[in-house]
Amino acid sequence: MGMQRIYVVAGELSGDILGAGLVRELKARHPGVEFRGIGGPRMIAEGVDSRFPLETLSVMGLVEVIKHLPRLVGVRRALRRDALEWQPDIMIGIDAPDFNLGLERQLRDAGLTTAHYVSPSVWAWRQGRVKGIARAVDAMLTFLPFEAAFYARHRVPVAYVGHPLADEMPLSNDRLAARESLGLPAQGAMLAVLPGSRSNEVRFLGATFLEAAERLCAERPELNVVIPAATPARREELEALLAEREALRGRVTLVDGRSRDAMVASDFVLLTSGTAALEAMLCHRAMLVAYRMAPMTHFLAKRLVKTEWISLPNLIARESLVPELIQEAASADAIAARLAGFLDDDETRQALEKRFAAMHAELRRDASRRACDAIEALVEGRALPASVAPEGDRMEEIGS
Repeated sequence: MGMQRIYVVAGELSGDILGAGLVRELKARHPGVEFRGIGGPRMIAEGVDSRFPLETLSVMGLVEVIKHLPRLVGVRRALRRDALEWQPDIMIGIDAPDFNLGLERQLRDAGLTTAHYVSPSVWAWRQGRVKGIARAVDAMLTFLPFEAAFYARHRVPVAYVGHPLADEMPLSNDRLAARESLGLPAQGAMLAVLPGSRSNEVRFLGATFLEAAERLCAERPELNVVIPAATPARREELEALLAEREALRGRVTLVDGRSRDAMVASDFVLLTSGTAALEAMLCHRAMLVAYRMAPMTHFLAKRLVKTEWISLPNLIARESLVPELIQEAASADAIAARLAGFLDDDETRQALEKRFAAMHAELRRDASRRACDAIEALVEGRALPASVAPEGDRMEEIGS
């Protein structure tokens, strides 16, 4: 008979992209399968019957979540009722863990098979949540090998599927071609500065990053800087900060979006933590991660977060490949000094580029196909495909 009905719930645009890839793969193998749940434009284009708009679940921040809680509870109740009436072969929650894990648990308790695609950062903080996850899902599908090792240790069925970004980004790239496409000088060293896509990131680190770049430019006439602005609002904020720094005039190119091109064009990247660090790794570029947050947030994070590192390249490698400067350590002086050391050390920089290329190849596992393999195994009652990367058994549990 094969699969006939799949319930799939995504919570934001990144989930819509993942969901569309997974739905496409499932349709190719099971041409008659029907899809229902919540999806965005890409999932709807693939044939998902979306019962609510994607934006319904895209609520950020504690205050906003509390304000929208009654509506979200109503949506979850409606989806639960809808799924139980429809009786799908499996329900797949894509990201949006605060919403989806609760729905998954309710549906699993009612007898449906459930899976969750994209691990929440349970390995980093609130590790106790793993018990709730074990009750909510028949399997967790993870992007990264250290996540799979964490779930395996906690006896949660897991499939490591690789990272879709690694599939999407090329295994080789051309620094000079990227410079040409952005209108950047072909000669001399190039620093890419990514102060973050959120306003508070630019507020906490924008001026510091530019001060560090200014110091480096003063010492190095051959150095140029490229800064991708994530949004028009970020561009305005960065232009205001640049206007105060005369010494950077003529040395900085501000571009709209195109952060990957900017990173490929560079010799070194200065950025805040987050997906950008993973993207820099997948561009095979050496980097410095600096991060600053509100003092109270940092005070709480120090007590709650159970990881030795904050950047994904270090977490994936399980070693300090990338320097991390956090809070007070993220001063313009310290950043400029660390960057100067890297810019003078071609050997270390080139070794890092090779290491990142190897890590990229390991994460490139055709994530949609592997996720589809895991979903099929769950529905058919087979064992999940062997999934923890070869180094997984050597990984020490984070926070242990």
